[in-house]
Amino acid sequence: MVVVVKKNPDKEQFENLTNWLKSLGVTLHISEGESNMVLGLVGDTSSVDIDLIRSLAIVEDVKRIQEPYKNANRKFHPEDSVIKVADGVEFGGGTFNIIAGPCSVESEKQVIEIAERVKKAGATMLRGGAFKPRTSPYSFQGLGCSGIELLIKAKEATGLPIITEIMEFSQLPLFDEVDVIQVGARNMQNFELLKELGHTRKPILLKRGLANTIQELLMSAEYIMAGGNEKVILCERGIRTFETATRNTLDVSAVPVLKKHTHLPVVIDPSHACGYSNYVKPLALAATAIGCDGLMIEVHNDPQHALCDGAQSLTPDAFDDVAKACFALRPYSCRY
Repeated sequence: MVVVVKKNPDKEQFENLTNWLKSLGVTLHISEGESNMVLGLVGDTSSVDIDLIRSLAIVEDVKRIQEPYKNANRKFHPEDSVIKVADGVEFGGGTFNIIAGPCSVESEKQVIEIAERVKKAGATMLRGGAFKPRTSPYSFQGLGCSGIELLIKAKEATGLPIITEIMEFSQLPLFDEVDVIQVGARNMQNFELLKELGHTRKPILLKRGLANTIQELLMSAEYIMAGGNEKVILCERGIRTFETATRNTLDVSAVPVLKKHTHLPVVIDPSHACGYSNYVKPLALAATAIGCDGLMIEVHNDPQHALCDGAQSLTPDAFDDVAKACFALRPYSCRY
């Protein structure tokens, strides 16, 4: 349920209203916009008298929310959420960022060299896999703990905040110095992991599963937010369809659909969507033009010898070209 309160309500009346609603056992989420204030009621609202609330002088409207996701719902939070990941780096509210780096961290020299190149091209965050979920058990699984240590060294060398993927909640202590925790497509519905991440205060980048609907993505975000962590960034990385010409099919329409239904920032990963480096630029431009809040692009200094996903990785020079084209469409004033 949503209660829309008029602008500048009487303080005593507002306090009486919120205290009464809390006494009914519901949780209140307050979102203040330019013209009014929205009270989002989460919990059993069957005992709430809508007509009584609507009759109050400070109340503009009352609505019941039909969608199963509440915290992530734009009706609860009409204004775009702005997620701060580091000083000078925010997602949402009209900003535009590019996250770039290797699919997998391979060595200190590799990750620092790539970090320096992508920062120079305008990237505001460094990505890199330390733990790698792979389809084959015989494929490179990542460097694990030492991979995170190398990412932290690259962060110290360049100042770029870092993002890397978590596989299970027992790994959480290893992510203390990681700026954003990524939940990969395969873990989008790992509900126990999502619950644990809801108890953290770190920003979470949540990737859409290979065969999941937009509503299912929002419900996974709801698991995190229900635990108290509202710092969620959504990521569209392509879904599995009957098409085999690309690794996955990028659902560009997910951006406007998500923007309609949720206040959370939306990032596009064109690298995983297509699986081939020569398609990354046109998909990145399409995603930028349609209004995403950022891109996540794989960059490797030697793609032919990459230990993971070399076919979809851009060289630093190619990334520089893509970044220039995207920033021409969506300039971002807070870049490093």
